[in-house]
Amino acid sequence: MMKVIRNDKRPIWQQLLDQAIHNITNGIWAPGELLIPSRELAHMIGVSRSTIQIVYEELLSRGYTVTSRRGGTRVSKWSLFTESRKEIITDGPTPPSLPLLNTAVDQLHGWFRGKEQFKVDIDFSPHEPYLDGQFQKNWRQSLIHASAEMDLSNWAYGDPYGFTPLREQIQRYLSLERGIHIQTNQILLTSGAQHSIDLIAQSLLADGDTVSVEDPGFPAAWMAMKYRRMNVVPVPVDEYGLVVERIHPQSKLIFVTPSHQCAVGVVMSEPRRQQLLQKATTDQLWIIEDDYDSEFRYRGEPLPTLFSQASQNTLYLMSFSKMIAPGIRISAIVGSAKAIAQLAKVQELTYRHLPIMDQLTLTHFIKNGHFMRHMRRVRNVYRRRHEAMTKVIMASGLGERFTLSGVETGLHMLLEAEESYDEETVTTLALQQGIRIYPLGPYCMESKRRGWVLGFAQVDEASIEKGIHCLAELIL
Repeated sequence: MMKVIRNDKRPIWQQLLDQAIHNITNGIWAPGELLIPSRELAHMIGVSRSTIQIVYEELLSRGYTVTSRRGGTRVSKWSLFTESRKEIITDGPTPPSLPLLNTAVDQLHGWFRGKEQFKVDIDFSPHEPYLDGQFQKNWRQSLIHASAEMDLSNWAYGDPYGFTPLREQIQRYLSLERGIHIQTNQILLTSGAQHSIDLIAQSLLADGDTVSVEDPGFPAAWMAMKYRRMNVVPVPVDEYGLVVERIHPQSKLIFVTPSHQCAVGVVMSEPRRQQLLQKATTDQLWIIEDDYDSEFRYRGEPLPTLFSQASQNTLYLMSFSKMIAPGIRISAIVGSAKAIAQLAKVQELTYRHLPIMDQLTLTHFIKNGHFMRHMRRVRNVYRRRHEAMTKVIMASGLGERFTLSGVETGLHMLLEAEESYDEETVTTLALQQGIRIYPLGPYCMESKRRGWVLGFAQVDEASIEKGIHCLAELIL
């Protein structure tokens, strides 16, 4: 018998519904049993008939009961199926084995080196840019203004290309700062470099296509393409950049970081650039040009892009992860209108569009001058830290024992050892001293090159000097 509990905060109809469901699911009311007429049950419990009618209607709508033409409400036979299901299924379906995914994620963790169980005092991370309270203040200001200025239409499904005013700001920036002159329909917004690479693999390549990547190089690029079942082939890198002669003859795409090579840090020479562009034109290959930190150049102006010389073959990747912060998760792919339209179709099907609030905030951040002021401020910070890093490496003796490269551009440099050198042991010894350095090994597919990729964006000058001298004491 159901009853009303007067001190229960739930509405009376909810109390009675829960009791009825309990009676049905536990077999107290058997399948096919006729329920008491609503008028009679209301009188027995002491509630209005309309309350009982609400309960019966809810039971019917959820499938716990059925009605017939002869009248009356009966318990449905659903419980027969649930009992048999309980006997057969205990833990649910087993997720399929995905060895490609598991391997890629393990490699990604190894590259980031974020799981060591030691206290880290000085972290020479090549992944993170410099952030300060001024950035936080300006971003919060842009967020508040963007929220206040947006209208209801902004909350609808957006353009798969990305928020048009933001693409217009990026178009202006690329024209003024990088010499890339394009239309907004040549820009597609994504949520980071890996999203961009994955989208390109889905849109412009087929399963099993051969792609060539730098070795050492950007691990996330080959991981993403391997997971999309591409045949990823490594290409050596020397002091002039990617060795074009070693590109696989069946390649459909080449991934390259010409302005500041992702791991080794070298700048691709002009003859190599022209050789690569000639090959891409002749063989009709795609080039993915990742320009991730070329804005931070310490000798002269930023170098011209491959895209500005071969826009039909090149997909240019720019990201705000290094320029501002990885947490923003906004990047852009720049390419021919035809290629970008293809990418936008896949984006519309699989991802639809980026979160609107982030796009509105970044638009305000750029439009109101915060972005360029931030860039000027961090360039000064990076210049000081870059100078401190190069000086202390030479003064400590590390520059004589090892080869220092990648010092012209970017937020990291390479301290390279002989191929036989045990970089992992040194990495562990440094970590035990509270210093995290990043071995070259995880950047390599087949390359046997060894050394450490040392970032300086998040390390102040005093910590740079202390950390490098401590490293020198360990290995010299």
